[in-house]
Amino acid sequence: MGALVKADPGAALAVSQDQQQYLTFMLGGELFAIGILAIKEIIEYGQLTTVPMMPGFIRGVINLRGSVVPVVDLSARFGGQSTEVTRRTCIVIIEAVSEGEQQDIGVIVDAVNEVLDIAPDQIEPAPAFGAKIRTDFIAGMGKVNGRFVIILDVDKVLSVQELAALEGMLTAGAAG
Repeated sequence: MGALVKADPGAALAVSQDQQQYLTFMLGGELFAIGILAIKEIIEYGQLTTVPMMPGFIRGVINLRGSVVPVVDLSARFGGQSTEVTRRTCIVIIEAVSEGEQQDIGVIVDAVNEVLDIAPDQIEPAPAFGAKIRTDFIAGMGKVNGRFVIILDVDKVLSVQELAALEGMLTAGAAG
């Protein structure tokens, strides 16, 4: 029956619901993706307030309609250089869930590309080695037009507990 469903043009809608949509963006020359359900909005880079004693990958905070939103430099979070701000640099506001609480966090990206549909059968597991970032940050590797897209696990990359623990270690190290 599965073959009949796939061959039936009228069933294309049912098949497409199995696909998930991802926002793709560039970061240090690599193509990354985040599921669109986690994305709240995309804003122009600017109006960033630096906060002293924060880890290097936390660029500061922004005021988003009266809420203080921390902004993470994804390139620095992955252990690379800080993102160089250009006219295409954006802040993607993501809703991360941690211990049942929702937290808005901004991430700096080099440029936003497009929203892509990636079918689950086009997503491979994260590689065990060879990636420039921690493998637990990678939810999978999507295959799109013969090219790999690194699909990020937002809750791991923006883990509020891990960010707080890093901040605590840095603060304790600076005090001692």
